[in-house]
Amino acid sequence: VICDVDTLDTLDESIFADGCAEVVKYAIINDRPLFERLKQGIKESLEGLKDKIPGILDIKVNIDGRLETSNADLMLDSTFESFDTLKNYAKHPEHVAIADEKVRPYTVSRACLDYEIR
Repeated sequence: VICDVDTLDTLDESIFADGCAEVVKYAIINDRPLFERLKQGIKESLEGLKDKIPGILDIKVNIDGRLETSNADLMLDSTFESFDTLKNYAKHPEHVAIADEKVRPYTVSRACLDYEIR
C-alpha cells in the first residue's frame, strides 16, 4: 500500500470533510472513552452558555441514564424567557460556534420540540 498524503490536497473540500468525518466516526465507534469525552465536552460547552446568552433561564444536557430503547445519545433541555430569546439563542455566535465545532460533526439525526409553557 502506497500512501501519498499530498493527494489529499487535490480533493474538493467537501470530499475531504466527508473523509475526515468517516475517520472520526470509526474512532468513536471503536473508542467508547473518546465518545464519552466528546459527549461531556458538548454538555459543558452548551451548559456554559447560560451566563453568556441573555434570556436563558435553564439549560441542561442529559448524557447519562440512557435506556436501551433510546435512539439518541444526548438531549438538550432548555428554558428561555420568551420565543424571541429562543430565536436569539439559535443564531447567537457562541451557540453557533459550539454547534458547528462540537455537535454537528457528530450528529447523525436530530429532533427538536419547541413549545410554550402556559
